Amino acid sequence: MVLEQFSLQGKVAIVTGCNTGLGQGMARALAQAGADIVGVNQSAARETMDQVQALGRSFLDLRANLGDSGCIDGLMRQAVPWRGRVDILVNNAGIIRREDAIKFSEKDWDDVMNINLKSVFFFSQAVARQFIAQKSGGKIVNVASMLSFQGGVRVPSYTASKSGVMGITRLMANEWAGYRINVNAIAPGYMATNNTAALRADESRNASILERIPAGRWGVPDDLAGPVVFLSSAASDYVNGYTVAVDGGWLAR
Repeated sequence: MVLEQFSLQGKVAIVTGCNTGLGQGMARALAQAGADIVGVNQSAARETMDQVQALGRSFLDLRANLGDSGCIDGLMRQAVPWRGRVDILVNNAGIIRREDAIKFSEKDWDDVMNINLKSVFFFSQAVARQFIAQKSGGKIVNVASMLSFQGGVRVPSYTASKSGVMGITRLMANEWAGYRINVNAIAPGYMATNNTAALRADESRNASILERIPAGRWGVPDDLAGPVVFLSSAASDYVNGYTVAVDGGWLAR
């Protein structure tokens, strides 16, 4: 039956940046679909762990600074033995720095690119090697952005990184589809999270954003639940290299 294709029962999913916001929502959704969760965060993910465990699933709490891709091999050495396998990777961890392009610093460029793009590629590479060793195939879901499609203002490294995420999603899909590894991305629109608190507090900016969104509201983490489960499940076995916009219609406007 078609609903069985969406089940993640017995699967193990690594989710980066899942202690709050969109990552927490996606980890919760994957657990609701049956997956055990490996959370990779810089700080404690106690709330996410509690939510996952309340669903009857297990949660492995790993700590790392993904600004240094050298941590990835160590994370894999902890994640794989936990359940003997990995089936899903959600590359959600990301940061943003805001400044006029004319004044943007090299440090802000490097910090954002290292977490948002470099770690996405090398974590995907490590997980793909594990999928190939398992001879099982697997699912990689990257988190892109509206700025994978648009230029934005005052966020040069974020725009570059998220444009890169969409590009390497296609590249990895091209190379790894033959191993039954599906690589796709989700591009959230304007979401009500900590990262957008300042925008929502600015009455003028908030009004202009809402005016542009056909759905007439900011998104919330639960809006990513269906898309991430779909892209992590057998229901998406013939979907490769695609970036799904979850934006309330922003890009269609």
